[in-house]
Amino acid sequence: MSVFFWWYLAAVNLAALSACLADKRAAVKGRWRISERALLTLCALGGGPGFYLGMHWFHHKTRHRKFTWGVPALCLLWLAGMAAWLWLGRT
Repeated sequence: MSVFFWWYLAAVNLAALSACLADKRAAVKGRWRISERALLTLCALGGGPGFYLGMHWFHHKTRHRKFTWGVPALCLLWLAGMAAWLWLGRT
């Protein structure tokens, strides 16, 4: 896997973690929130692990099934995709 790919994953996970924190702070202060669609899109783009950490560190979105099941499922899909990419690349 290229260095660009690892930098991409690091950036998208940092963005997802930051979005989780920003949305939690906005929720506490009663301000404008980040849409659930935007948060889940970040997870689908590869930021699932970062968002999952944020969910537990900041106690955010932990009661919503869409997130408690969806974020780990997206992480597993990414892991499966990366494993398939590595496996297919070696044959």
